[in-house]
Amino acid sequence: MNQKFPFVSIIIPVYNDSKRLTNCLEKLEFQTYPKDLYEVIVVDNNSEEDIKKIVNQFKQAQITHESRQGSYAARNQGISVAKGNIFGFTDSDCIPNTDWIEKGVEKLLQIPNCGLVAGEVQIFFKNPEQPTVFEIYDRMNFLRQKYYIDNYKFGATANIFTFKNIFEVVGLFNHELKSGGDSEWGKRVFSAGYTQVYADNVLVTHPARYSWEDISKKALRITEGLYRQGKERQSLANFILEILRDLKSPFKEINQVFHNQYSSEFIQKIKLMILVISIKHIRARKKVRLYL
Repeated sequence: MNQKFPFVSIIIPVYNDSKRLTNCLEKLEFQTYPKDLYEVIVVDNNSEEDIKKIVNQFKQAQITHESRQGSYAARNQGISVAKGNIFGFTDSDCIPNTDWIEKGVEKLLQIPNCGLVAGEVQIFFKNPEQPTVFEIYDRMNFLRQKYYIDNYKFGATANIFTFKNIFEVVGLFNHELKSGGDSEWGKRVFSAGYTQVYADNVLVTHPARYSWEDISKKALRITEGLYRQGKERQSLANFILEILRDLKSPFKEINQVFHNQYSSEFIQKIKLMILVISIKHIRARKKVRLYL
């Protein structure tokens, strides 16, 4: 194995999303990393669109399929056919920098006993001058890689690098989870004694969610994923306390909203605050339905 440039497998699950997948693969086609030392594996997760037609446009990319629905099942399928000693994970709606693979591998090899590198996910607005409250909420709350590493010991699979042998030690992603599988797997990596690092120069960009439908779906998906992970450990008393914490006065969120640099107008801050409270309530209702 070339120690400076080990072979790398990039794994991307996709369900439909042809247009954004094309943008992602275009960036991955022209990386600064040696072309003969990386592959891009697109895992079609029962798409209705012709994903193979998209993938065939790119020399670095190949396609495989996973019939079980779920991005973690799809990532596991990608792992099963990957040739690399290093794996990089991103999503079809992400746009990697042209030096993404180079910087990810470099950071991974620099850190002794490294289990994973979580790269920066920079969320961008459709109109940078006039972001919607949904876009601002998205940027405030999701894909905060440094925060995840520092506080919860995982990196979102929108942008992580790891070694093949880490999966051999701690196991694959939990394919039964529809959300939160990266969190559950990352915590296994941490528990096994491996180092986890955040790298701001290992960069992908991601479009902000633009509507109530997109934001609420994301919030509820995360809520269910976290609930599934902790379900067996939670008593009724603890569950009630958790719901009460969810519904308590959102002083912390109010402070975040009124100091947010992207929300400059007072009326927009009020709308954002209403959105924050609305999301808190729908997440609490979702937990109650799951518990019952």
